[in-house]
Amino acid sequence: MSDHTLCPACGASNECTLADPTTADQPCWCFTVSIGPAVLQALPAELRNQACLCPRCARVDAQLKADADAPTIR
Repeated sequence: MSDHTLCPACGASNECTLADPTTADQPCWCFTVSIGPAVLQALPAELRNQACLCPRCARVDAQLKADADAPTIR
């Protein structure tokens, strides 16, 4: 059985809030980004749909930074 808190591509923490019981009620970072289909297709079939990628392997660091830098509307 795989560890759902680790990235299947590199083995680092995937930072998935849904995989951590203490934060499972919070939305995951991946809900706010677009992960390219080619990134997912590059994973071996046996690793797909087992656990979330980490932001680095998902190649969404720039998207996450842009979200963090965006002004908050209240």
